[in-house]
Amino acid sequence: MKSHYDILIIGGGMVGASLAAALIPAGKRLGLSIAVVEAFPLPDEGCLDYQPSYDARATALAYGSRLIYEQIGIWEQLREHLCPITDIHVSDKGRFGAARLNAKDEQVAALGYVVENHWLGRVLLKRLAQEDAGHIDFICPAEVSAVRYQDDWMEVSLASQGLEHQLTAELVVMADGGRSDLREQLGIGYQQQSYQQHAVVTNISPEADHRNVAYERFTDTGPMALLPLEDLPSEAQDQANVSHRFGLVWTVPDDQIEDVLALSDEQFIARIHERFGYRAGQFVKVGERFSYPLKLSVADEQVRRGLVVLGNAAHALHPIAGQGYNLALRGVVALAAELIQAREAGVNLGEMAHLARFAEQVRVDQQKTIGFSDKTMKLFSNANPLLALGRSAGLQLLDVCPLAKTVFARSAMGLDQPTPDLR
Repeated sequence: MKSHYDILIIGGGMVGASLAAALIPAGKRLGLSIAVVEAFPLPDEGCLDYQPSYDARATALAYGSRLIYEQIGIWEQLREHLCPITDIHVSDKGRFGAARLNAKDEQVAALGYVVENHWLGRVLLKRLAQEDAGHIDFICPAEVSAVRYQDDWMEVSLASQGLEHQLTAELVVMADGGRSDLREQLGIGYQQQSYQQHAVVTNISPEADHRNVAYERFTDTGPMALLPLEDLPSEAQDQANVSHRFGLVWTVPDDQIEDVLALSDEQFIARIHERFGYRAGQFVKVGERFSYPLKLSVADEQVRRGLVVLGNAAHALHPIAGQGYNLALRGVVALAAELIQAREAGVNLGEMAHLARFAEQVRVDQQKTIGFSDKTMKLFSNANPLLALGRSAGLQLLDVCPLAKTVFARSAMGLDQPTPDLR
């Protein structure tokens, strides 16, 4: 651990680790010193081996995120354990409208990919441990208690292994999640809107192969998404001998969440069929259920002199269309590209002039992505008969109009904007 770093990243999760990995090649060339501070202990070396689990949580990666991870240099390893999405089926319960997207029609290998979080985390940690990442210190477990401004630096107080340390950095990046105490300590407010809904998250198994199809089903109580997961190998299957899995995200009104979580496995599967139908076949097994409240949250300030707020600490959106992590990852590479340019120009990494450019770039992306997510959720949750008829007609029109389908698909895949050069 050094006393001073060029960049200090608070949070070694998927966002913070992705930023550090994105800075490895240019950081080595430019002599950047980087620290990643993570509160939770690293897993033992043996635990870093891939161990498939039926209940593993997963993340949807857009095709544009694949291009980002290719440039960062982890895609070849990451693709060993993920599931491509070749088709997307969108429908509205009780209505005639439906739309289908196909990877071949859009001339891409896949519309997106679903990766288990622990595998993505393992691949990122392995990248940070490689020889060319020697300019990155992973300080773990450690907890940051305060961030203060000095004349030209940021001062960071942290505790590690029972000792208190005072570090300085040109730039502090807060990637410590949506419940960031430091964000509140620094007086960074945020706009928040509750959807009066919870997301129920679990894995559910169809009797037959999922055929790499993802489903988005809009219902009168909220949307439901099914994401295809990598099949379990035989050694990870239980007595039920089930290998196929979907990741389920089911939006449930707040006043129904306790009843839904109290359902038995059989009752839960029956309720899913009542809401979703049988387009993915018969479901035969469901895993442990988790839930969290759904809110739209955006930080009032995402940059200050010497400070950047990134990932869920900067914004949290409805999981509809699975855009949350992809939006955060685009912010990661936009920041990495801006920092590379600043260091090449000999500029202090914490200066507002270049951080403001980054803020404007991500602001446009956030407004578009969050606006689409928010408006889509509200449109498809509205019971007004005229609106319901209009959205069904819109889905049907999208399904039969190749140009509209391509424009929509490219936006959903994150291909409507260039990927920054991180070399």
